[in-house]
Amino acid sequence: MIPGFSSRRRFADLSEREVLALAISAEEDDARIYRSYGERLRKDYPATAAIFDAMAAEEDDHRRRLIALHEARFGGPIPLIRREHVAGFYARRPIWLVENLPLETIRAEAEGMERQAQAFYERAAARITDAATRLLLGDLAAAEAGHGRKAEAFGAEHLGEDARGAEDRGARRQFVLTWVQPGLAGLMDGSVSTLAPIFATAFATQDPWTTFLVGLAASVGAGISMGFTEAASDDGTLSGRGSPVKRGISAGVMTTLGGLGHALPYLIPDFTTATAIAIAVVFVELWAIAWIQNRFMETPFFRAALQVVLGGALVLAAGVLIGGG
Repeated sequence: MIPGFSSRRRFADLSEREVLALAISAEEDDARIYRSYGERLRKDYPATAAIFDAMAAEEDDHRRRLIALHEARFGGPIPLIRREHVAGFYARRPIWLVENLPLETIRAEAEGMERQAQAFYERAAARITDAATRLLLGDLAAAEAGHGRKAEAFGAEHLGEDARGAEDRGARRQFVLTWVQPGLAGLMDGSVSTLAPIFATAFATQDPWTTFLVGLAASVGAGISMGFTEAASDDGTLSGRGSPVKRGISAGVMTTLGGLGHALPYLIPDFTTATAIAIAVVFVELWAIAWIQNRFMETPFFRAALQVVLGGALVLAAGVLIGGG
């Protein structure tokens, strides 16, 4: 391959046989993707998995029809040509990049697959002047549009309102367990555990820069510790809490942010101004934690506020007293 030049062929340069072969390989790939989605979702979302199973079966049926057409028109072996061989052809993301996506994102990904295929064939048919090729591409566009209508029918058959509601609740629960719960624990730990050392340093030294360095070290150290602790505590296999890597990232990042929130004001050179802003940030953080507990963990807001705000205020007061003494 010459540097700077693509080795892919233009769609307009493909023969009718190659266009048909390309359609066959595309149907094979899409059926494989839908089947992978079904396997990925079968345990937690059986109704949606049934939709993808049916869509995969439809793609298999279209593939068989295309192969029969190829044999009738051209006979012989089917040329090996795939999406990546053709410039401008719609691409599919590797399955490992999408298999861990949320439920709604996977549904949207599948809908996008059908729209992309239909739009490509329609645009390709509009550019081709040969009557037989235009007819073939038009038929393929209609087939892809039919897939979309079939998907809607499968949805009505396999995914009624009750099933969709149950699966959406399951997806929300998984999101809470994997991201929100460890992130909230990290935010609480970072916000509260760093209060005492930061404010004790502030009132003991009255030096904003020193206070900032202590706060930065405490926040980053707590974030690393919390992230590794969360990831190592549970692999998610039995608890169903999801990937330990995701939980560790959520806990570690939120722990660090929780501490940095009231450390960053000490970048302001004036001690009084920096401290006033830091205290204001602390109370915003604490109320935000109470709101998250109420919103995602369904903790009564008054109880959450009493636990978090009162506890945080006591830790803050302890730091001020220790540093001021």
